[in-house]
Amino acid sequence: SLVILYGFSIGFKRKLGLYGKLFDSPIGMIGFGLVMFWVFTGIYGAMDMIVTHDPLTQVSGMKNKVPGTPLRGAEEGDYAYYLLGGDNLARDVFSRLVKGAWEVIKIAPMAAVFAFMVGITLGLPAGYYGGRLDTILSFAANLILAFPVILLFYLLVTPEIVATGVPNYMAIVLFVFPIIFVGVLLNSRYYTRPKLRNMLLPLVLGTIIWFYLQLVSNGGYLINTPAYSIPGLPKAMDLFDIPGGILVVFVSVVFVNSPTVFRIVRGLTLDIKTRDYVAAAQTRGEGPWYIMLWEILPNARGPLIVDFCLRIGYTTILLGTLGFFGLGLPPESPDWGSTINDGRKLLSIYLHPALPPAFALLTLVLGLNLLADGLREESLKD
Repeated sequence: SLVILYGFSIGFKRKLGLYGKLFDSPIGMIGFGLVMFWVFTGIYGAMDMIVTHDPLTQVSGMKNKVPGTPLRGAEEGDYAYYLLGGDNLARDVFSRLVKGAWEVIKIAPMAAVFAFMVGITLGLPAGYYGGRLDTILSFAANLILAFPVILLFYLLVTPEIVATGVPNYMAIVLFVFPIIFVGVLLNSRYYTRPKLRNMLLPLVLGTIIWFYLQLVSNGGYLINTPAYSIPGLPKAMDLFDIPGGILVVFVSVVFVNSPTVFRIVRGLTLDIKTRDYVAAAQTRGEGPWYIMLWEILPNARGPLIVDFCLRIGYTTILLGTLGFFGLGLPPESPDWGSTINDGRKLLSIYLHPALPPAFALLTLVLGLNLLADGLREESLKD
């Protein structure tokens, strides 16, 4: 998959904009390769194409066995070896490593996207309008940033807080920002073409709102606590549910990352709004949101793309840290942090259960950092 991806990307790099320019940077290519290796690993692992055993299955006699140990009495069709050995519960380390890649890949990028939606939607008007709005939003962002991250996570994922429905309320509020962003984006772009705008807005926003209700509804309820419940989508329309543990971690990561993104966007807006092309747009009579979304935001894309890559890396480390402390995801989850935590208990005797997930976490974050460096190099050449 990497060979095919690199072949097509290098062959058509002059037509692929900033992504294509990435292949002129050796650092960027190395970082992109490391990131995509784990992306493909996670995807194929989720499809059970490269998983050798069930990551939760315990096999008698395989506790803490070294890499390459054959299974005794393996049935026909079963893979005959534990490639990276067994952990302290006799589970296959290799299969847990591969499945853990999917846990990271499916949470970290999406959490970064939602954090950027919140940060951009609030940071642009704060920097553009300034005044009291800027003061209030900046104070709220600084208030969140003043909390120690681990303590804040611990408060959000404790069972007592989860039982009150606080993470669900946070999901309802935070997940609405993409709807606001897309609605304002389309309206500001096509407000001079009302027929097209009136056709696009209901279609696009209706689809996004449906996905929003899918995300925040769980088992037919928006909020479902022992004391009270608030109904959401009917079960017949609620096609998928996010498991409670993943929702809590996802919301917590978005909540913690959003203030940092807000401050970056606000700072870029304060700088870019003084440029001549913004003054030209104001002279043409363009509205404030058109200027923010179609003049300021595109010219801030370079730093934001770089920060997005770094933000995924920070989120990956944060997820690993949470798993290491046993917060958020279920204990049997194969995420890398939980696997490292399980392996560290006998680290002085058995190295093999903890080293592969630690190395995987290291290489993914390193790849994201190198990718960000490559993107920064190429964006500065524009």
